[in-house]
Amino acid sequence: MISEIFTASTFGVDAFIVRVETHMEKGLFTFSIVGLPDSAVKESRERVSAAIKNSMLEFPIRRFTINLSPADIKKEGSGFDLPIAVGILVETLQINFPEINKYLFIGELSLDGKLRKVPGILPITIEAKKQGFRGIFLPEESADEAAFVDDFEIYPICDLKQLVNHLNGKLSVEQHSIDIGEIFESHRNYLVDFADVKGQAEVKRAMEVAAAGAHNIIMIGLPGSGKTMLAKRLPTILPPLTLAEALETTKIHSIAGILPVGIPIISTRPFRSPHHTASDVSLVGGGPNAKPGEISFAHNGVLFLDELTEFKKNVLEVMRQPLEDRQVTISRSKITVCYPCNFMLIAAMNPTPAGTQKEMDMYSQYEIQKFLSKISGPILDRIDIHVHVNPVKYDEISSKTEAERSASVRERVSRARDIQNERFKNLIGVYANSQMSTKELKKYCSIGVDGEELLKMAITKLGLSARAYDRILKVSRTIADLNGDENINTDHLSEAIQYRSLDRADWMQ
Repeated sequence: MISEIFTASTFGVDAFIVRVETHMEKGLFTFSIVGLPDSAVKESRERVSAAIKNSMLEFPIRRFTINLSPADIKKEGSGFDLPIAVGILVETLQINFPEINKYLFIGELSLDGKLRKVPGILPITIEAKKQGFRGIFLPEESADEAAFVDDFEIYPICDLKQLVNHLNGKLSVEQHSIDIGEIFESHRNYLVDFADVKGQAEVKRAMEVAAAGAHNIIMIGLPGSGKTMLAKRLPTILPPLTLAEALETTKIHSIAGILPVGIPIISTRPFRSPHHTASDVSLVGGGPNAKPGEISFAHNGVLFLDELTEFKKNVLEVMRQPLEDRQVTISRSKITVCYPCNFMLIAAMNPTPAGTQKEMDMYSQYEIQKFLSKISGPILDRIDIHVHVNPVKYDEISSKTEAERSASVRERVSRARDIQNERFKNLIGVYANSQMSTKELKKYCSIGVDGEELLKMAITKLGLSARAYDRILKVSRTIADLNGDENINTDHLSEAIQYRSLDRADWMQ
C-alpha cells in the first residue's frame, strides 16, 4: 500500500504541486527521501520522527521510502515536514480521512509536534485553488496570508496531534477567514509624510513630477541636505496600491520569507534601500537557488540607491536590462526563473568627493569628472530627472508653517496617472509617460514651433546631450498631465529642461 499526500513548493514567484508518496515495508529501520530533496528536506526525517513520537502517536520500526513527485525538480525548505508526517500516519492507519487527496498540507514541524510558519504560503494557496483543491492545512501563523485567496478552505493547525484528531473526526478545526478589505486598509498607513520635510520646495516638485510619470530621479547634494529624508517619503505620494498589485508584491516577499511579523499582505508601496556595498546578486537576485533580489522586493514601489557613486560599477551595470524590461531573468545550469521588478529608481549622490561646501574647492575639474564617471552613460540615460538638493536655510527649518501633506500631493499624482492610464489603455506594457517609445513620443508629445525653438536653444546654448531630448519630452508630457493640459507648452518644456542638469556642460557652476 502507498499513501499519497499533496503539498506544494515555490518556483520563482509561482508554486507547483508536489505529490508526497509514502511506502512502508518490513525490515531494518530506514527512512529514505527521494525526488531531489535539498538538505532541509532530508533533515525532515529527524523532525518528523520526533514530532510523531512526542505527539503520542506510533512511529513503527519499518523501512520507509518517501518520494517527492515530480522527481526532476529540486525540492527546498522545511514545509515538507507536515505532508511527510501525514503520509506516514496514513500509511500506518493512524489517520482515516477519505477525502485527504482534496487538500494540501504544508508546514514545518518542531520536535514536540508544533507547526511553524514557512515562506511562500500565498503563491502556494493561489496555485492550490487553481489546481482544483478544496482547501489547505497549514500553521496558524500563516492563516491570514492564505486567507487572501477567497472561496478556499483554510484550516489553521497548531500541532500534529490537533490535525490527526480533526482528520479522524475527534474534534473540529474551524475554517479561517478574514475581512480582506478591512485588513488591506488597516495596513495602508505610512509612518512618514512629506509635511515632515522643511523647505526644499523645488525638490518636492521634482519628486511630484517623477511620481506622476513614473520617472526615475537622481538627487545631487551635499551630505545633510535631506536627500535620504526626501527619498523615504516618495512612496507616500505614489498612487495607492491596488489589491492586485498588493498580492503580486506580497508573493515575492512571501517566497523570500521577509513578510513582516503580523502583516499578511504588503499594502503600501515597498521602499528598499540596499547599502552601497551590496553585491550584484543581492541587488538583482541569483545565487544557487535563483532567489529574488532587492529590485524585485521593490516591485510596485521604490528602490533607493544612496551614495550612487560608491556602488561598484558592475553592480550598477546589471540593472540596465531590468530597468528597461521591468523584469529580471536569472539563468542557472538547471533553472531559469523570471521575477518582476517594476519599480521607480531614486538615486542620491554628492556633487563632488567633498563632504562639505568648504571642501568642494579642493578638487580639480579632472578629479570631479573622474568621480562622476563612476556612473555610466547607459545608467544615467535611464534616469529622466536630475535635481539639485541645497542645504535648508535656518528660516525654513525654524518655520512654524506646516508643509503640504503627502495625501494632497498624492491626489494630484493619481489624477495625472489616471490621464496616462486612459491614454495608454490600448498599449501593452505601457502605463506611464516614462515608458513611451519613439512612436508614442511622436503621437503624444507634439510641441509646436515655439517648443521646438526652445528645445533647440536649450540643447545648443546649455550644452545638453542628445539623450536629453526624449527625456525632456517625456517629463514635459507629465508636467502637462499634472496641470491638466492636453498639449505641451513652453512652460512645461522650460521646467523639464531644468531637470536635466547632469547633461549640461556647466552643471557645476
